[in-house]
Amino acid sequence: MKKILLIEDNKDVRENTSEILKLAQYDVITAKNGKEGVELAQSDKPDLIICDIMMPILDGHGVLHMLSKNEETSGIPFIFLTAKAERSDFRKGMEMGADDYLTKPFDDVELLNAIESRLKKNEILRREFTKNIQGIDDFINEAKGIESLKKVSESRDVRIYKKKDSIYKEGSYPKGIYFIGKGKVKIYKSNDFGKELITELHKEGDFFGYLSLLQDEVYSSSAVAMDDCEIYMIPKEDFFSLLYKNAEVSRKFIELLSNNLRENEQRLIKLAYNSVRKRVAEALVKLSDKYKKEGDVKFSMNISREDLANMVGTATETVIRTLSDFKDEDYIEIAGGTITILNYDKLVKLKN
Repeated sequence: MKKILLIEDNKDVRENTSEILKLAQYDVITAKNGKEGVELAQSDKPDLIICDIMMPILDGHGVLHMLSKNEETSGIPFIFLTAKAERSDFRKGMEMGADDYLTKPFDDVELLNAIESRLKKNEILRREFTKNIQGIDDFINEAKGIESLKKVSESRDVRIYKKKDSIYKEGSYPKGIYFIGKGKVKIYKSNDFGKELITELHKEGDFFGYLSLLQDEVYSSSAVAMDDCEIYMIPKEDFFSLLYKNAEVSRKFIELLSNNLRENEQRLIKLAYNSVRKRVAEALVKLSDKYKKEGDVKFSMNISREDLANMVGTATETVIRTLSDFKDEDYIEIAGGTITILNYDKLVKLKN
């Protein structure tokens, strides 16, 4: 049974609405003001919240603001319930992240339809879709069904890339976002002298190439296959349909796409302040964290010394010397182009 939190200061409206919801087989909890409502939302974790706007102590906008700042309550569907019907009030609520807006007086059918619609959407978006192309197709198909999004292409541009093949180049214009079905991809930037700096590493199940699309500008970096890859491109029409036409889909898609942003910020700080030896160790740890398969005792990867130097931001010769030192210290093993990490913990704890 789905749990609904009703926050309403008017006793008659609160009791009548609660009775309607109970008759519709919902588990209902009620609050007579915004402060009490926030406390119940945080303790009871309802499936949906219906909240009046004009209330004492804390109004509906304040409730929504406080709940949106809490990770555990920010994703709960939120419906405003109010006697005010000004367009400015409607816009303010929706801009703050409300999912729907019912104006008093409302009939039973209108209320129940709004609740059913929001619960259905939230159920779709809470589902854990597998990070493979079938999972992405499932997600897109489910999302399209939410509001019957129109004219969304059913095709997927599937491309096969060999190792070192270019996927897109700095200065070209994006036509969609990319999803890795198989393989590894590096994102790098080049300076005026052609020196590369690898800014991102991606593996199977990752999205990339979306920031330039969001900013409506040419790519500021290039993408290259690190080994044989299967890359799926989701056309920009699909992407923007999902992103802009539905608030819940937008939140979920942004969550999927932004997993690596904080990691990149931290990496840039380390690049600026850490020693070369520490940065090489961190690069090896990053490769292991990114690409080590579940169940593997040790991590091994064939990676060019040039790519490793481009991750670290130093000369190839310096990386070769540092790797030699790590080998002598039994941190790693080297066989041709393949590096095997022997002591992951020591690399993690290496002093600057």
